[in-house]
Amino acid sequence: MTTSTLVTPDNRYLVVRGRLWRRSDPRLSEQERERLVGELMTARRAVAVALRAGDRDALRSARAGVQAAKVALGERGPPWWDDGAPDYTRRMARNTPYAGWYDSVTT
Repeated sequence: MTTSTLVTPDNRYLVVRGRLWRRSDPRLSEQERERLVGELMTARRAVAVALRAGDRDALRSARAGVQAAKVALGERGPPWWDDGAPDYTRRMARNTPYAGWYDSVTT
């Protein structure tokens, strides 16, 4: 991860162009995380191939692979944290409880 990547103080989200994106579950072992990222990249390549080929069935299958990998990584599906805090994925940081923090690190 580059030093320019913003991560919320609780390490739950990356901030990309002001939007929150859930990070991978930190409880995954490095080996398991790497395996799942490999599956994700393979599925993303399959999406590109299916799009170029105009193959709807292959596209559906490839997108399902992306979804499965993202869920396994903890980036989609139920939040990986267990303290009951809501999930703010895809929301603009300025419209969440992270607004004060975000303002302090971007101004």
